[in-house]
Amino acid sequence: MTQHPIRIALLDDYQNVALEMAPWDSLPEGVVVEAYNGPLGDEDRVAATLAPFQVVMAMRERTPFPRSLLERLPELRLLATSGMRNAAIDLEAATALGISVCGTQGGGVSTVELTWGLILALVRHIPAEHERMRQGLWQATLGMRLDGKTLGLIGLGNLGGQVAKVALAFGMEVLAWSQNLTEARAAECGAQLVELHELLGRSHVVSIHLKLGERSRGLLGAKELSRMRPGAVLINTSRGPIVVEDDLVAALRQGAIAGAALDVYDVEPLPADHPLRALDNVVLSPHLGYVTGDVYRLFYGQTCENIAAWLAGEPTRLLNPEVRENARPLP
Repeated sequence: MTQHPIRIALLDDYQNVALEMAPWDSLPEGVVVEAYNGPLGDEDRVAATLAPFQVVMAMRERTPFPRSLLERLPELRLLATSGMRNAAIDLEAATALGISVCGTQGGGVSTVELTWGLILALVRHIPAEHERMRQGLWQATLGMRLDGKTLGLIGLGNLGGQVAKVALAFGMEVLAWSQNLTEARAAECGAQLVELHELLGRSHVVSIHLKLGERSRGLLGAKELSRMRPGAVLINTSRGPIVVEDDLVAALRQGAIAGAALDVYDVEPLPADHPLRALDNVVLSPHLGYVTGDVYRLFYGQTCENIAAWLAGEPTRLLNPEVRENARPLP
């Protein structure tokens, strides 16, 4: 432990639980842990707020850390993230600046569970009927039965594969597509590999399970949405920018697709006046995919372990191990 106090910032603690989720008091004496329960604002405000901190924990991709911000944080030594991948952190810049970046195990199964919660909520109109019941009313909608219907999975990695298993249990046919998907992987998951246009045209439910990157950004725009079969619905628990948001709003307004269930958005938190909030054929959740008590205890617990190891000079779960050659020293 150094002679100077170490200040740790835990960001985007929306539920005000971060300080209860890990044994922060097990860290060496003199370490100060502070939690922030909402977005800090634009880059200038983030830089001003985090300037005194040697350690910052980012909760997934809620707060971006581009080079321009990292260069304004000369005190920062350790940038911790939940999960072992964070597209909002410029890892190359962090390494060049001597900032160690560490991660934790993920909580993927929670997102799979939420995906099915959103599918069922959307196709059976559960939120709308719940609200009508609270108003003293009774049935008003007709739902879609999943048995015998077709699920189209855009992405069949770890999460998509688990979603496919549940679909088979519901008695659904499963189609799948991604740029690198093989017939062997599709068969392993009980799915049929097809081209994207065929998946969109045949599927009653389309669910996205891709990582956000140059090839997936804007993958579904007006043309792709127009290829979806009449009455089909779209589910997105991956990343908002995979779908062109303005085109999705237009398709929903025009009835080109029957509905959408979304957990992710271009801008998060979703602005209060966003047009998606006013549509009656959507189910919206505030990026809850990984947000469970079990996952939070994993994220914060392993982050606490990572910080303790770093303070002891033995950093663990480094995402940029090459930083060891020029890591900023403890203050």
